[in-house]
Amino acid sequence: MTPQEEIQRLRDELNQANYDYYVLSNPTMTDYDFDQAMARLLSLEQQYPQWADETSPTQRVGNDSQQGFVQEAHRYPMLSLGNTYSESEVSAFYERVRKALNEPFDLVCELKYDGTSISLTYEDGRLVKALTRGDGHRGDNVTDNVRTIRSIPLALRGDGFPDFFEMRGEVLMPWPVFEALNEAREQAEEPLFANPRNAASGTLKLQNSTMVASRKLDAFVYYMLGETLPTDSHYDNLMTGKRWGFKVSDAIRRCHDLDAVFDFIRYWDVARKQLPVATDGIVIKVDSLAQQEKLGLTAKSPRWAIAYKFQTERAVTRLNSVSFQVGRTGAVTPVANLDPVQLSGTVVKRASLHNDDVIQSLDLHIGDMVYVEKGGEIIPKIVGVDTEARFMVGDKVRFIKQCPECGASLVRFEGEAAHYCPNQSDCPPQIKARLEHFIHRKAMNIDGLGAETIDALYKAGIVVDPSSLYTLKANILASMERLGEKSAANIIKGIEASKAVPFERLLFALGIRFVGETVAKKLARAFKSMDALQVATVDELVKVDDVGMRIAESVVDYLASPANKALIERLKAVGLTFEVVDDDQGLKSSIFEGKTIVISGTFTKHSRDEYKVMIEEHGGKNGSGVTSKTSFILAGENMGPAKLEKAKSLGVELLSEDAFLALLPEIDDEVDTKPLEPKSLLPKEDSPLLF
Repeated sequence: MTPQEEIQRLRDELNQANYDYYVLSNPTMTDYDFDQAMARLLSLEQQYPQWADETSPTQRVGNDSQQGFVQEAHRYPMLSLGNTYSESEVSAFYERVRKALNEPFDLVCELKYDGTSISLTYEDGRLVKALTRGDGHRGDNVTDNVRTIRSIPLALRGDGFPDFFEMRGEVLMPWPVFEALNEAREQAEEPLFANPRNAASGTLKLQNSTMVASRKLDAFVYYMLGETLPTDSHYDNLMTGKRWGFKVSDAIRRCHDLDAVFDFIRYWDVARKQLPVATDGIVIKVDSLAQQEKLGLTAKSPRWAIAYKFQTERAVTRLNSVSFQVGRTGAVTPVANLDPVQLSGTVVKRASLHNDDVIQSLDLHIGDMVYVEKGGEIIPKIVGVDTEARFMVGDKVRFIKQCPECGASLVRFEGEAAHYCPNQSDCPPQIKARLEHFIHRKAMNIDGLGAETIDALYKAGIVVDPSSLYTLKANILASMERLGEKSAANIIKGIEASKAVPFERLLFALGIRFVGETVAKKLARAFKSMDALQVATVDELVKVDDVGMRIAESVVDYLASPANKALIERLKAVGLTFEVVDDDQGLKSSIFEGKTIVISGTFTKHSRDEYKVMIEEHGGKNGSGVTSKTSFILAGENMGPAKLEKAKSLGVELLSEDAFLALLPEIDDEVDTKPLEPKSLLPKEDSPLLF
């Protein structure tokens, strides 16, 4: 066998194994055999680059090149469906279709997977382009990242496919992968993803396709587009696509009447809870493409399709106990410990109770059967009690009066729901949490230190406050469990580098109650130094933008504390930066002066934090919610529907990422600078609805 023949044999073998495993869920090759075959193919392709092929299974592993995404126009607009939440609205949709067509028609019901939309373009049976939804008219070219998703075919199977067509689908992160990813991020002290949809969207926008490959994304396709499609039937086109190698959900049914539609909805409202991926509803479409075209669109949604959204998933389980956790600021949070229960694809054992008011409103007793909802977020919550199931339950749940860690009497400030432990200087979890906050990447950014190391250093009495970090020695660190000389040297290097961190981040790192990143920046710019800030009065502080009475009083109280004064002096002594070094922190321009800008959605060219900095650097103010005072919204992909509706009702202008960047004086790129009107994010009357 020639090398070229062996390369082709290995490609065919590995492609078949990928198809069997990722599309059919029927593995036919052991992991060991697969890895051996992949290693042999990689070796041969490196030896014989003249036979390279971008559809080779070796291209699934990604590459380490860092590159930005190019925005491209969709050949067909990639727009959204209208939502409904009741069976009566589904019936009304059915009647509208029946009257408008006045002829027999079928509906196709499919699961609505909760991921991020993708458009896949195939030419001559090969994947040539993958675009995100973007604003529906332009999306990011993420082809390199999509090539790593093994359920998306790089080259189609069989024959008979059009020379050119598009397949629309949903990129997903399965629940087990999502949980493992969040666990790893938690250990690395990185922000957790709220749900698999956000995780899938964020992964697809990573600049490193090797990292994308490691996230193990999955995908289902749900719509075929093109000029010469196989049939007039949406359902039959998907079944044809399945034969070509696309992953089409088995949860799809062609329905001849409304009863069949409701049977499908009711079945999957229960069965979806056992699926390994997130779903949030059912999509109902008219099957015939000719009838779809005949029905057309309204200004906001297609007349031939509708999305039925499931109600927030709820489970019932037993409340076994309530524990109380102490945070960095001393806030005490009650946590319900539950019998394990399956909810939204994960096993739930704990749920937040937030505060005493919530506990009292629920009238909780130990042993109660409680209703738990997750609603797509990380932390489940108890929303009610099955009082009819209450039989021989235990004591009524009451909020504790003493700190569970140090025994200090808890306090509750007027106008606040939380209880606090006031013992900031001697309460262990508060001290450790403040240390963890101090070293965080957005604060002092000390590499190599994590929660476990901080805990070990605190328990050993080596680090008791932020200043003692600067007395650490490499030999002491190297002798600790799981740390060696190299790790110790990196930590010492990170500690030394933190001395150059600007004053505004140091101010944030101190952990003053109510002083977040933005307020710390405003205070640093207003007072220029810690010396000036320490003598500032409440009246002077409230004159600073975004600083209210509560923040001002908190700053004064913190800086008046003898213990905090002593800490600041120790930090000054080791060389930290307690004043604004230069005036480069001033404005770069005043183009946004007097404007309040709200950021919503996800972006590709810069992070949300970077855009917040840009707004402030050019004289603007970051707004948290859309109000009549909002100047405009910097609108990214997956903009929140509530903000979109509020923008429409108030007539607030939307700017795309490119349009915003074009306003900045230092940006000279050729970009689409046309503002987005709220209505432009929705289907136009004369646009073909294509997802």
